[in-house]
Amino acid sequence: MQNDIKATHQKEAVEALKRVVKHPSSTTDPAPGAPFGQPIRDALDEMMQICDELGFKTYTDPDGNYGYAEVGEGEEIFGILGHVDVVPAGDTADWSHDPFELVVENGVAYGRGVQDDKGPSIAALYAVKALMDAGVTFKERIRFIFGTDEETLWRGIAVYQQKEDPITHGIAPDSEFPVTYAEKGLQQSYFVGPGSTEFSLKMQHAFNAVPAKAQYNGPKLAEVKAALDDFGFDYETDENGITVTGKSVHAMLAPNGTNAVLRLAMALDQVFPDGPLGLIGRCFKEDATGTNLMGDVADEASGHLTINISNIEVSPEETRMQVDMRIPVTVDHDELIEKMTKKVAEYGYRYEDFDYLAPLYVPKDSELVEKLMSVYREVTGDDTEPQVSGGATYARTMNQCVAFGAMLPGVPDYMHQVDEQWELEKMFTAMDIYAAAIKAIVGD
Repeated sequence: MQNDIKATHQKEAVEALKRVVKHPSSTTDPAPGAPFGQPIRDALDEMMQICDELGFKTYTDPDGNYGYAEVGEGEEIFGILGHVDVVPAGDTADWSHDPFELVVENGVAYGRGVQDDKGPSIAALYAVKALMDAGVTFKERIRFIFGTDEETLWRGIAVYQQKEDPITHGIAPDSEFPVTYAEKGLQQSYFVGPGSTEFSLKMQHAFNAVPAKAQYNGPKLAEVKAALDDFGFDYETDENGITVTGKSVHAMLAPNGTNAVLRLAMALDQVFPDGPLGLIGRCFKEDATGTNLMGDVADEASGHLTINISNIEVSPEETRMQVDMRIPVTVDHDELIEKMTKKVAEYGYRYEDFDYLAPLYVPKDSELVEKLMSVYREVTGDDTEPQVSGGATYARTMNQCVAFGAMLPGVPDYMHQVDEQWELEKMFTAMDIYAAAIKAIVGD
């Protein structure tokens, strides 16, 4: 009977995931009650409806900035922080399946958001539902908090913090197991420099993903092709010109990707040597560690700095480069930005701030981290150590909060990528871990 109940929760979790994946919840133009676009509001409403059906008390911010669902009693709050927005799917023709229709094939679920972060949020939600159905009582309130623009500027969660009670402690199921006890600082910014009348570029890529494609159909097309050939860079040609191809990964893993935008910029700088792209062609190149700009930046606690230039727009008025940087936890932020500002100025660029998130650090010997690690090891038998991440999760916005799962060690990273996918057995294991951890921490 117990196995039957568990199988029912697993099946229901997959059905719920189908319901939230169907919403293409990337940031779009605001609408009444939908500050980050109607698709995100629709996804939030869908998640709140699922929580209602499961027996949680729910509240949705009337302005559409966030929602939460809770169960249990008491003054203290154990927060579980997720988000319903996703990065754009890109060219859907590149996907094996419709990115907004969950498809399960050979035990693998495909769809935008199944790893980041709709799948993990659903896994944690149904883990708590399993505890509720098993009759577990909670000595604290368990509150699921759903943000709405985590992939951009975190404005929704900022409104939550202004309006609602703070959590006592918690987790963000938006990373990897076992426990991420520290997260690098996240700086997003622009390099702005001189424009060009010789050629133009206009792209749309997310800050936090290494771009796998970069298109060009401007002057001197044959020379640009020749330059790409000289570099040995991959590209495709059709009636729309050239598409430089690379490998997309999350920006926190930028050195593991192949940045198509940088490769195109290097070729363009070779063809237009008096143009505005010398910063890339003669300095930055394909460097994803920041060494060419700022020297070797690293610390023992969190490793090397990573940097991703995901977008370049060139017009007659200006050139604007979109920059995402993950800064080691002990590095002085202001000194680093000063060094970067001086270096880009040598190529005619100015530094323009966009958004900064300070690093997260919860000691490994804290009660929260030790308890989560103990449960994780008991359930999985895995002795992997707690870790530091270049990713940015909502955990850094809350008191005594860490990222905890939902990807198990060794699970391929498909976040922000074409054919985003998650093996269902891995999802079900994550549900088991969450149920055991939440019971250990807040079970009465």
